[in-house]
Amino acid sequence: MKRYFLLYLNFLRFSFSKAMEFRLDLTFRILMDIIYYLVNILFFKVIYLHTPLLGGWTEEQMLVFVATYLLIDAINMTVFSTNMWWLPFYINKGDLDYYLIRPVSPLFFLSLREFSASSFVNLLIALGFFAYTLATYSAPFGGLDLLLFVVLIVNGSLIYYCIQMLMILPTFWTHSAKGFIDLFYSLGMAMERPDRIYRGWLRILFTVLLPFALIASFPARIFLEHLDWGTFLHLLGVTAVFWVLVSYVWKKGLANYSSASS
Repeated sequence: MKRYFLLYLNFLRFSFSKAMEFRLDLTFRILMDIIYYLVNILFFKVIYLHTPLLGGWTEEQMLVFVATYLLIDAINMTVFSTNMWWLPFYINKGDLDYYLIRPVSPLFFLSLREFSASSFVNLLIALGFFAYTLATYSAPFGGLDLLLFVVLIVNGSLIYYCIQMLMILPTFWTHSAKGFIDLFYSLGMAMERPDRIYRGWLRILFTVLLPFALIASFPARIFLEHLDWGTFLHLLGVTAVFWVLVSYVWKKGLANYSSASS
């Protein structure tokens, strides 16, 4: 465990030093994400000009939900997104060999090697907005409620990573993940809406099969409406199943992988 921690510190050091060499790109990425945050906040602000409730939540509660999915998105963009972008290229060009011979888990190396320093600034902004929504939230909550909320946000980030990885791993067989990645980003917008707006087969799709709707909605619901064991166990069950799926497909993909030396 200590070896992995020290390795990740080296990843951080390398990523920040590289980001400082391209400061114009850093500035534009920060501005782009700030605009994204403002658009998402104003979208719900406009909706609440016409209705007092959406998905059973007031505007105040909805802002907590918005802060939740913005924070999860910022975590993904900072920690995982760049690595996910490069993985199909490594598989197709045979560069995966370089990571398979390392004396650490290849999945750890490939998932966490590139830390986006530019997105880290936006992660701080998202974290600040998250803290603001909690500080101005009128209903009382305790330290354990907040701790559970934070843990479930981390859990939501893990689900988001697992779904994205499952969309990329077919590259081992198809040699292109573009269609799957386009599908991921299209369906991923379901994360930005409260889960209660989905009914029938759409609810099954977005809370079980491709569980984008529970990534942020379930953590927010458990915090805003207090712990519901059915919701909590559903969330943990989906996380466990998707992590097992990622591990299984990853191993099957490696068995099908044609290295540069083959």
